[in-house]
Amino acid sequence: MTEVFRQAEERDAAAIAALWHSGWIDGHGHFAPPSLWAVRTEESFLLRTNRHLSQFRVVTGGDRLLGFHLCKGDEVNQFYLAPEARGSGLAGRLMTDAETQQRAAGHSLIWLACGIGNDRARRFYEKAGWRMAGTRQVEAETAEDPVTLEIWRMEKDLVP
Repeated sequence: MTEVFRQAEERDAAAIAALWHSGWIDGHGHFAPPSLWAVRTEESFLLRTNRHLSQFRVVTGGDRLLGFHLCKGDEVNQFYLAPEARGSGLAGRLMTDAETQQRAAGHSLIWLACGIGNDRARRFYEKAGWRMAGTRQVEAETAEDPVTLEIWRMEKDLVP
């Protein structure tokens, strides 16, 4: 199957929101506070997807969404891979795509928030050259008011 990396289009919104929702539950749900669970509805993911659609990049295989990333400023704000694509090496290629986008935007140091306790994601990021920069508090975007979370801040230098 040929993988295609491209900017998200309107036709991708429902698939992005569905993967984002299921991926959030899988990767973050068991660590998330009740205040965040209360606002992480399926509808909230579609609303947030549509809000940021122009900033998403997707990877597809045939007519299936295999993953996406969303960069905001110097942050890789969202990064998800479909379960069927795990272990294929696609996550590394998707991260390279995110880093390429960040470098093209002029960023030399990028960061991402990793849910505290999401050891699978942290191992992936570290294998991809990211380093733990400590814990921080961030304002997690919701469909309504932000929720304050403590996260692991991961950083990566993009300069050679």
